Amino acid sequence: MSNKEAWVGTWRPHKPRGPIAALYGSPGPKYALPGLTGNTKHDPTKGKAPMYSFGIRHHQPNHDSSPGPKYLIPSNITRSGRDGTPAFSLHSRQKDPEVFKAPGPGKYSPENSEKWIFRSSPAYSLAGRSKEESTNQTPGPAAYSLPPVFGSKTVGKTAAPCFSICGRSKTGNFDEDLKNTPGPAAYKAVDPYIYMKKPPHFSMTGRNYTPCDSTMKPGPGAHYPERVTNTRAKAPSFSFGLRHSEYI
Repeated sequence: MSNKEAWVGTWRPHKPRGPIAALYGSPGPKYALPGLTGNTKHDPTKGKAPMYSFGIRHHQPNHDSSPGPKYLIPSNITRSGRDGTPAFSLHSRQKDPEVFKAPGPGKYSPENSEKWIFRSSPAYSLAGRSKEESTNQTPGPAAYSLPPVFGSKTVGKTAAPCFSICGRSKTGNFDEDLKNTPGPAAYKAVDPYIYMKKPPHFSMTGRNYTPCDSTMKPGPGAHYPERVTNTRAKAPSFSFGLRHSEYI
């Protein structure tokens, strides 16, 4: 190897001292092609013959999942409903009716019927104070006010002409403080080009961009035309077996 070869950073290319496995070893049949037999992972470019499969053997083939004869259907029920045969049944004996117990003489109080049969003098009684009156908060006479009779705000009355003296105005009076008036800087200066001739003016416009679509478009490297097999036939492909370890 020539000593005039260029350096690669701090490393100079030199002749290897021994064989390197990376220079002689290949990845082998790492990339397997889809098979042509079976139903799973079949080559989509090849046709498949009809396939049949056997049923699945259940764990309990003799297991009965029906509820069985647990529902008893009466004999008088048919597929069209209950039959019309008259049927009779015996009921239990009814209990004897209880004996009517009429009220005796002691149940009545004739002394309490004097005011309803005989004449009696008027009688009055004092009842207790009701609790509702303490919670009754109705407004008293002092809560109402009548409209005024004098002045200009009378209601339902004719009012005489009324005059009032206004306060002294602070604007335009002889004692007005003129230091609060606006100065010359409070007024905006008029543009002289409004009442004079205006020379031509030019300005630089902003940079214009070409109108285009800002969406992302796939480039040529995003497509794989070599994988398309719908519009053209696919060449036969084969694969080698697995490479076994060299140490076995």
